[in-house]
Amino acid sequence: MIGITLKHLRYFEALSQHKHFGRAAAACAISQPALSLQIKELETILGAPLVERSARQIRMTSLGEAFALRARDILRGVDELGDMARASFSPLMGRLRIGIIPTIAPYLLPKIIKDLGARYAALDLRPREAVTQKLLDDLQGGTLDAAIMALPASEPSLHEQPLFDEEFVLVRPLADAGNPVPNPESLREMRLLLLEEGHCFRDQALSFCAGSTALPRDLMEGSALSTLVQMVGAGIGVTLIPEMAVAIETRSAEVSIARLNHPRPTRTIGMVWRKTNPLAEQLAHIAGIVRGARMGT
Repeated sequence: MIGITLKHLRYFEALSQHKHFGRAAAACAISQPALSLQIKELETILGAPLVERSARQIRMTSLGEAFALRARDILRGVDELGDMARASFSPLMGRLRIGIIPTIAPYLLPKIIKDLGARYAALDLRPREAVTQKLLDDLQGGTLDAAIMALPASEPSLHEQPLFDEEFVLVRPLADAGNPVPNPESLREMRLLLLEEGHCFRDQALSFCAGSTALPRDLMEGSALSTLVQMVGAGIGVTLIPEMAVAIETRSAEVSIARLNHPRPTRTIGMVWRKTNPLAEQLAHIAGIVRGARMGT
């Protein structure tokens, strides 16, 4: 339709994601009045409302919901046209949007940024930390190029590149250092500290401890691994953390680390991207760099 611009689509797509004019405007780096004006202009062009406005929140109209889906497809196609051009350049250059889950980001992301910066001076890396489902949604929506997460992602439209396997370790109060290492059944009877819902690491730890969908008897939650470890140091309970987190998270806590008995719980870390992404070859090379960052090569 004549008059609709990519700017209209990008602003409306941000509004459909954030469901809030202020947050959408901040994500687009413009003022809220400017965003509101663009959305109103788009509605005028279409001749129908896209958004139901109220004092506290907004809702998409039925047209708005359908329009948001099509707008997202169009914007993803436009981005992939740019990716096709970037794929023809060597070395890799321009913007690269990589997501990473919170139980990996603090421990691996600094090394990844350093290694990629050393190899690709013209690369504009845009890392984003979020839980797995948010990263998958952003990959499908075209607002991320790739993501580093625990596998499997189990999305048919995404390519999964395994990078390395990592063990979980048990964090106990320092006074428990000499005690026998508990088995999964014993852990179920302890006060177990885990990340809150939404973190895939929580589900992986529960799978090891519970062996079923039942929750351990005494479960407490935290929003970050650092919080869990500090709570263990205060004598509140025990927790599981990924091996890569040990050096950073335990340096200021009075805790002991124990490797669990076989079969030890592990997770597979990988990098995923859309199978249709024109940068697939470059992303496979970047996956190798990420693997090297973990291995210290």
